[in-house]
Amino acid sequence: MASINANFLKLKAGYLFPEIGRRVGAFTEANPDLAGKIIRCGIGDVTEPLPEAVRKAMHEGIDEQGDRSTFKGYGPEQGYAFLREAIVENQFADLGITPDEVFISDGSKCDTGNILDIFGEGNRIAITDPVYPVYVDTNVMAGNTGEADDKGAYEGLVYLPCTAENGFVADLPTEKVDLIYLCFPNNPTGTVATKEQLKAWVDYAKANDAIILFDAAYEAFIQDPEIPHSIFEIEGAHECCIEFRSFSKNGGFTGVRCAYVVIPKTVTGSTPDGTRIPLHQLWSRRHSTKFNGASYPVQKGAAAVFSAEGKAQVSTLIEHYMGNAALLREACTKAGLTVFGGENAPYVWVQCPVGVGSWEMFDKMLGEAQVVITPGAGFGAAGEGYFRISAFNSRENVEEVCKRIATVLG
Repeated sequence: MASINANFLKLKAGYLFPEIGRRVGAFTEANPDLAGKIIRCGIGDVTEPLPEAVRKAMHEGIDEQGDRSTFKGYGPEQGYAFLREAIVENQFADLGITPDEVFISDGSKCDTGNILDIFGEGNRIAITDPVYPVYVDTNVMAGNTGEADDKGAYEGLVYLPCTAENGFVADLPTEKVDLIYLCFPNNPTGTVATKEQLKAWVDYAKANDAIILFDAAYEAFIQDPEIPHSIFEIEGAHECCIEFRSFSKNGGFTGVRCAYVVIPKTVTGSTPDGTRIPLHQLWSRRHSTKFNGASYPVQKGAAAVFSAEGKAQVSTLIEHYMGNAALLREACTKAGLTVFGGENAPYVWVQCPVGVGSWEMFDKMLGEAQVVITPGAGFGAAGEGYFRISAFNSRENVEEVCKRIATVLG
């Protein structure tokens, strides 16, 4: 008899976003006359077309595939040199990163889960709370946790509360941990960390021989010039950090799929006998074994993001979504709600009215306003009492959502 990975049975109910989809589906089935009015501001999926420069480059890549002299079969698993070089030149100039320390993939969601393949058993893992659910669920699947308690917190994980009191930037652990997940600009709270705050994390990691897994998927939305875009802007990060980045949000690649991981060769882990091994070496082997590389036309499109035309078009997209965030912030503030985020990230994090829980707020907004939001409790226990609104939408839809917020909550 084939045995299963019983760790999957520890997972709580459904993954957050399928659960939202289930509830929306039940609502539309019960209220078919309202189905056409629903506006989705829950999942962080982009809505605007791919930049023209990207589309043009992808067409060129397809045409190359139609000519025997330029046809590409299997490409390098780590990514084509033209893209890795463009990434370093445009994203990590003067930060001491080399193209061979960049690994092209098909998404940061995959990478932040797959990275666990190169780490062993027994690591003490720190997770901020609230948090992107993938960090938690993939650790559960990998057997790095015990069972969950009544609040959904898993035994074996070190939870670091992010609250209004600490500006939604977690305090350093009071105990030694080995792996630390950080995400800035943050999903779900939309908040950012200063250079001083990140320096404290890097110093902690170095002092405790820990590794920081730094998710920078939303760095392109940073508006404040004082806020770091990369963990590698911080002194010492090259010895203890791995950074994840994506083309999904800035370039609109959620349906195209392209991302990358940066692992400096100076970041090491330990074998049971204390031997230090470069993590770059392990990830390269894992990547080559389990992944055949992102497609050539997609990588052509990703490289076009860094062209002069691509940069201008991406800037327009960022401006559009951040304009939406500003409108949503204003609408929630005028409705008397306490608002965070939305200034350096495309997410607005809103405190529920007194006495209203996160899922209650979800049901209220869906039932009374036909607006889909994301309940904060779905991101962890510390998210209870909050909800997230995504700015990824058309301007027309966001303006309509603002009107409905005023009607239902004002």
